[in-house]
Amino acid sequence: MDKREAIGSWLSGPRAAAEDMGVDFGYPGQRLGLPQEGPGSVARFGRRLGAVAIDWAACQVIAYGLITGGDQGAVGNWTLALFVTLSVLTVGTVGFTPGKRILGLRVVAEDGGRLGIGRVVLRTLLLALVIPALVWDRDGRGLHDRAAKAVQVRI
Repeated sequence: MDKREAIGSWLSGPRAAAEDMGVDFGYPGQRLGLPQEGPGSVARFGRRLGAVAIDWAACQVIAYGLITGGDQGAVGNWTLALFVTLSVLTVGTVGFTPGKRILGLRVVAEDGGRLGIGRVVLRTLLLALVIPALVWDRDGRGLHDRAAKAVQVRI
């Protein structure tokens, strides 16, 4: 390997370098036995982010209009509390939040079943910390989903 190839592999990233050497990573969700496209496939980042944005905006509207009466100092804390409550209650019972439902997503266990309440609480608390949700594996699952042994799929 000459200097150009070494620098090129560094610039393109470790995945591209590994693929150049013949490593096959497959598609997101293949290791979990999920289809590549359509219902049951791993939800992409854009949809997941959109679902969180819808849920957050709804919680913010409720916090601003109904709970705090417009007190700007308390809106953020109430929004987070409502978001955590909404996520635990809805994902724990029906498998999706309103935002996820609007965008056609569902949270399921790795084996395809429902998540227990303990795993839903763990997942939601890690999601509230934000950082675990921004670090994901090659299947597109955030650390919060990996810790809860969950996956977000399209419905």
